[in-house]
Amino acid sequence: MAIVARRITVASGMADVDVVTMLNAARGGFEVTLGLTFTRATPDEVACEVPVGPHLVQPYGLVHGGVYATIIETLASVGAALFAMPKRQTAVGLENSTSFLRAVRSGKLLGVARPLHRGHTTQVWEVEVRGDDGKLAATGRVRMLCLEPGATVAGETVAIKSR
Repeated sequence: MAIVARRITVASGMADVDVVTMLNAARGGFEVTLGLTFTRATPDEVACEVPVGPHLVQPYGLVHGGVYATIIETLASVGAALFAMPKRQTAVGLENSTSFLRAVRSGKLLGVARPLHRGHTTQVWEVEVRGDDGKLAATGRVRMLCLEPGATVAGETVAIKSR
């Protein structure tokens, strides 16, 4: 899958940035451990790929369900954040529903997220995860809460933490 670089303004007052490069540089330990690489990122669609390795399979040799849930949560969260940032909002997950449709043992997982609903206070994103053969392996839907600047969650203001 080709990486699609697109420059967009992610918040008022910020210069246009190559969002895919920024996201890949800012991946947390969890995304790095999975091997998740963003390949496309706009407020309307976010995509990634994850190479399947022994660290991602359960005892039957199948990709662990948590890998699919992670891909789904990550892509929906990034898409929701990209849409919320120009309004100076942040977005946090409220609900993640993941359905497993077909087992995958090897190759790459390719995820694509698109919005179903984007309101002022909530967003709903739908994600498809396919094997590198193009066959649908899992789907998911994530409901996100859009927070105003200064909002607190778990006793702290919601903000991107520096590493």
